Amino acid sequence: MCAAIKDIYDDTRAITEPAGACALAGLKKYIEATGAKDQTLIAINSGANVNFDRLRHVSERAELGEKREAIIAVKIPESPGSFRSFCQALETRNITEFNYRYSDPEQAAIFVGVQLGGHPHSRENLLDDLKDYEIVDLTDDETAKVHIRHMIGGHLRSEKGELLYSFEFPERPGALLKFLNSLGGEWNISMFHYRNHGDAYGRVLVGLQAVGEETDVTQYLDALGYPYQDETNNQACQLFFK
Repeated sequence: MCAAIKDIYDDTRAITEPAGACALAGLKKYIEATGAKDQTLIAINSGANVNFDRLRHVSERAELGEKREAIIAVKIPESPGSFRSFCQALETRNITEFNYRYSDPEQAAIFVGVQLGGHPHSRENLLDDLKDYEIVDLTDDETAKVHIRHMIGGHLRSEKGELLYSFEFPERPGALLKFLNSLGGEWNISMFHYRNHGDAYGRVLVGLQAVGEETDVTQYLDALGYPYQDETNNQACQLFFK
């Protein structure tokens, strides 16, 4: 089952202040760089100018640095049900990020973050399980991590048009797959943006090629039970997506 949950604080359930988290991250980086062992090392809290937005960035980069997350680009068929099939191929792995924008009628390119286990070969095992897909491993690509993940979007390259909705997904295993299974291939997904930040609810922006079927879409979304908002006429969406 595909999961749409990842607790970024798996090892540390309480952080007294952002500076303490930064000190711990620096200590881990020192150990990785020097190979230090059999020593007593201390992380000291300081008055660092770090707020929780910056801490979020630190935690995300720590996931990659400690090999607990892989970032990949994947090409899948541009057809209803393809997202669901891809999620099923991930088996029990948790999706940490999912970015996609419709651009080609035959093939879709998606930007995906996947949580890795503690095994040294977890990333290799992931890529092997996805060998039926065309994949580019971006885990060590600095440009992808700093810029590309935030820039996937743009105007829809299709005359079908789209409806845009924002959702709050519960951060629990299977939430994303439940959405895709409920959709059942009824409408093509033209845009999908999701990033797990360790909150109780994940924020998702979805585009559906269902212009003229607004009543049917509303009935489906009401039955799904996830809080949602129609963003089709949102000013920012009109400027950058329509």
